[in-house]
Amino acid sequence: MANPTPPDSDTTWDEPASAAGDPRRAALIASLQQRYADAEASGDAEAKQALFREAVYLNLAPQLWQGGTAEAS
Repeated sequence: MANPTPPDSDTTWDEPASAAGDPRRAALIASLQQRYADAEASGDAEAKQALFREAVYLNLAPQLWQGGTAEAS
């Protein structure tokens, strides 16, 4: 199976409010938020780096999931 490609470099970050109408996107953001909080609490820098890579692949700006509350519902 071929490796998936990340979003094009000309892709822009989505606005936080765009998660409201997309349950899948809201679930992705909630998952990233929880896993980031867990990595932050345990001081796991490698896990945080992996989350950033995942978020870039998913085209989710760090402001949406990093540090707790984002408008994902």
